[in-house]
Amino acid sequence: MNRPDKVLFDCDGVLVDSEPTTNRVLRDDLARRGLDLPQSRIETLFVGGTMQGVMDQSLSMGACLPDDWLDYIYAEIFTALEIECVPVAGIEVVLDALDGAGIPYAVASNGPVAKMDVTLRCTGLWSRFSGHVYSAHDCAASKPAPDVYLKAAGEVTPERCVVVEDTATGARAGQAAGMAVYGFARGGPREKLAPHCAAIFDDMSELLDLLGL
Repeated sequence: MNRPDKVLFDCDGVLVDSEPTTNRVLRDDLARRGLDLPQSRIETLFVGGTMQGVMDQSLSMGACLPDDWLDYIYAEIFTALEIECVPVAGIEVVLDALDGAGIPYAVASNGPVAKMDVTLRCTGLWSRFSGHVYSAHDCAASKPAPDVYLKAAGEVTPERCVVVEDTATGARAGQAAGMAVYGFARGGPREKLAPHCAAIFDDMSELLDLLGL
């Protein structure tokens, strides 16, 4: 693809480095509730999904969760993220280049807008995405369904959009939407991303070349 007409970013792990904090809060809370899993297992099970999915799977694995657990865990996560969340290294340079080229962009996440409000504000990125923040909570289905990416594309045809994702779940959503997907591996395993991505990169500086910037 030449320069895309719009770039759609996942949020957690692509724009903001929120996943280590979220996963730690999840691990500690679930351990207190009867499901004591190593951090690596938390990451394998839950990254890229929804918090409702975390709750459902944790219950099926024996965790003792109250009916209002989602409200509780979101409050715990938001508090931790306000203190610890930072932008992904190099993302501001990418956004500056997109602005300079006149290419619009948006964020499309499985997480709620309330979470993005926390992470994007505390990292200084909210103003760059204001009015262009999309959550699967407002769609019929979450990733890996394409709904949130199709909504975020707006009037731009899917074939002219690029999706930037760091999970197989999100990459499948972009692929299902008919968009080119660039997988952000950050030096980690690529095999889960590879089947769904037109390209895989490890550093945000590489994304500039992929986008023709």
